[in-house]
Amino acid sequence: MRQATFNLIFFYFATMLNNFLQVNRSEPIKAGIEIVSFTQESDIQETIQALLAGKQVLVEDFYSNGLYILRELTVNLKKMLPNESFLEQRAFRAEFRKLSNLILIQVKEYKLMVRKAPVIGWLEILYPDLNDFFLPLPQIQGLNSAWQWYKNGIHIPVLRNKIHPYYGVYFPTRFEHLILFDNWLKRYKGAKKTAIDIGFGSGVLSLLMVQHGFQKLFGTDINPNAIIGLSESMKGTKLARKIEIDFGHLFCKWDKPTELIVFNPPWLPAMHELNNLDEAIYYNEQLFPEFFEAAHKRLLPDGKIVILFSNIAQITKVTTEHPIEKELLSGGRFVLEKCLKKSVKEASEKTNRNQHWRGEETVELWVLK
Repeated sequence: MRQATFNLIFFYFATMLNNFLQVNRSEPIKAGIEIVSFTQESDIQETIQALLAGKQVLVEDFYSNGLYILRELTVNLKKMLPNESFLEQRAFRAEFRKLSNLILIQVKEYKLMVRKAPVIGWLEILYPDLNDFFLPLPQIQGLNSAWQWYKNGIHIPVLRNKIHPYYGVYFPTRFEHLILFDNWLKRYKGAKKTAIDIGFGSGVLSLLMVQHGFQKLFGTDINPNAIIGLSESMKGTKLARKIEIDFGHLFCKWDKPTELIVFNPPWLPAMHELNNLDEAIYYNEQLFPEFFEAAHKRLLPDGKIVILFSNIAQITKVTTEHPIEKELLSGGRFVLEKCLKKSVKEASEKTNRNQHWRGEETVELWVLK
């Protein structure tokens, strides 16, 4: 009876929180006056020139017409821009992103207004208030992929069950750092009463800690989609008693000292203004100093901080500074207990990107006390 009452209360507050949060979604686009229609009879080079001139292109007839424009845009940009080093590839992707988002498809009554298009459930879930609008083709591709992942689930090697990530929520696609953390948890001898998971995303680290016997997890995330997604996935399960989540920056309302603080931050420093989805990949210069200051106030005397990181920013020459090493050298708040490292699997030969640096990359598990 008490369990049923608890679940009822949890669902009530989770529903209230989710109703309060505004979901992150690709914003609908208003078609401009100078919009170019693209059909199977259209000249592709004229269309590419229109994109380069900043004009919008509306895909008509078939969904595959849009894919054809994307392929030709890639070919043209490769002729125009260098695309070898990590920084060159980053600039190339930024230009491709800007131009490809000028390619639009009309959405009406939650369907794409082209033939042989995928059926995407997110259109009704994320846009219940809209009936007729336009979305950029890359955003539609993202919605389609996200719907398949959400519907079918994703197997994570260290977890018993699949996860079903909500749209716009980061989930791991490589697992070396999770294997490191799983192995560390197997050997962890400390208390398992509470832990805090900063930026839980799709909840993988929290689920892994529950799997290893932690009694109570407190998670935070600045992405409302992560809050909504994990809340929904925990409905009607025992996880609702074990994991509590809050929306906001770093520790949010969780201020009680804990045995373990876990942080899997972005691994690359930002080189541009961040949007909501970028914040899972890039960190600004304030993130680590703010984290270490706040963590110092919330760690029990025998507690530990575990940070999952990578040397990718150093080996690709994005920066020479390592934020964790910097804290240990000058912060005066923590000492290093251990740093475990694991080499990253080399990039697949099927990838279109030149990722020769992957042979030098290592993921890192830092334990501070």
